[in-house]
Amino acid sequence: MTDRVRRSNMAASEGPSFWLGNETLKVPAALFALNRTRLCERLRSNKDVPKKSIVLLQGGEQTNRYCTDTGVLFRQESYFHWTFGVTEADCYGAVEVDSGNSILFIPRLPDSYAVWMGKIQPPEFFRQKYAVNEVRYTDEISSVLASKNPSVLLTLRGVNTDSGSVTREASFEGISQFVVNNAVLHPEIAECRVIKTDMELEVLRYTNKISSEAHKEVMKAVKIGMKEYELESLFQHYCYKRGGMRHTSYTCICGSGHNSSVLHYGHAGAPNEKTIEDGDLCLFDMGGEYYCYGSDITCTFPANGKFTPDQRAIYEAVLKSNRAVLSAVKPGVSWPDMHRLADRIHLEELTKIGILRGNVDDMVKVHLGALFMPHGLGHLLGIDVHDVGGYPEGVERIDLPGLRSLRTARLLVQGMVLTVEPGIYFIDHLLDQALADPAQACFINNEVLSRFRGFGGVRIEDDIAVTANGMELLTCVPRTVEEIESFMAEAHGVTKSFASASV
Repeated sequence: MTDRVRRSNMAASEGPSFWLGNETLKVPAALFALNRTRLCERLRSNKDVPKKSIVLLQGGEQTNRYCTDTGVLFRQESYFHWTFGVTEADCYGAVEVDSGNSILFIPRLPDSYAVWMGKIQPPEFFRQKYAVNEVRYTDEISSVLASKNPSVLLTLRGVNTDSGSVTREASFEGISQFVVNNAVLHPEIAECRVIKTDMELEVLRYTNKISSEAHKEVMKAVKIGMKEYELESLFQHYCYKRGGMRHTSYTCICGSGHNSSVLHYGHAGAPNEKTIEDGDLCLFDMGGEYYCYGSDITCTFPANGKFTPDQRAIYEAVLKSNRAVLSAVKPGVSWPDMHRLADRIHLEELTKIGILRGNVDDMVKVHLGALFMPHGLGHLLGIDVHDVGGYPEGVERIDLPGLRSLRTARLLVQGMVLTVEPGIYFIDHLLDQALADPAQACFINNEVLSRFRGFGGVRIEDDIAVTANGMELLTCVPRTVEEIESFMAEAHGVTKSFASASV
């Protein structure tokens, strides 16, 4: 650890912080100062970065809904947040690589802002709020940067390997007078984001704590006859009321019955609207977000509080793969190997259940595991739920069923935060394809499989941090069949549910 990083760590307990009061987490501005320090150190060690370089980032913009004057709830652009921790829209930020000096550029607001939006704060307010060295107005970017006489402006341009979208590169009137390099910054800052600092880990522990508690409140409250969206609402309410989480990390997935086999259920075409029925399995994939740091947790449980024998068998098969991966995780482990481990356990357990028959090694050769787990085992997690850095230069996607859905194929490194989310799904479209393929159909006992048509799916998803010798489990919810049944029985039979008490 360098002296600069040590000084940043020591300052974490002092100075300004983000805090929403009550029992919410206080996040020091020093977290972002340390991020800038780490970034500058990486850039100074890069031979393609000359002296007097300046990093320039553009924050997110406030937008309206289509052609209306109705504002869309703002959430900061992730790279900008990682670097500055600024919650306001329409800002820019610069960092002088040699010194680490930070400059925040804020919009010069019209007088009418004070009437409709609130007090117009001066630059000094933001300098203290975010613990940056300077604050200037966005209409001064060109002159301020020119006064620094930079050798090059390092702007952000690169492809997000999850979405395929290109980052928004900073631009301003007068940028043409500067030498601009948009190739160096993206891989360096993305790699910084992959490895979490102790302060970042503390925020991710918090998002997991609150989101785990919210999942448990949902399990307490679920009743036959409720709508899926009622449980989505309860989750969001708990995260916001108890955790200060105005945003969720992604659209909540609240699938019950056959909907639990739809991997990204909850979208506009299927908006968590089914009535929960007796005998349904509920697969609820939801995560709260605090100060842009996310969580991603999935709980699968029976709506009536009691697993059927078939539900128990599938659930315990997925739990076995989940726990096997958690036990195997450590620095140096290949993430695709963890996916293969989960796949093999699923095939072994499905054979014991009777859905499959034959030699598991032969099933692996025809990629039968992807029939039941078409998604990747897990992904990096941080400021984005599918966090950046999954496929840096030199790490290639494996173009095979199941494995091609992995959002990273990296070797694990201490400080990474990932999800571990194996699942077994019974998706008619995939089952029909497999039964039409002689290479796969020969392993399927269709008579037993027919019993699982309409079953839905099971996913068990935990968030973990890779440690020096293994992993730290961040998620804390009931996981075994016995824990879930006992928890739900006690909640429904003894305690008053959160839903009836607060919603």
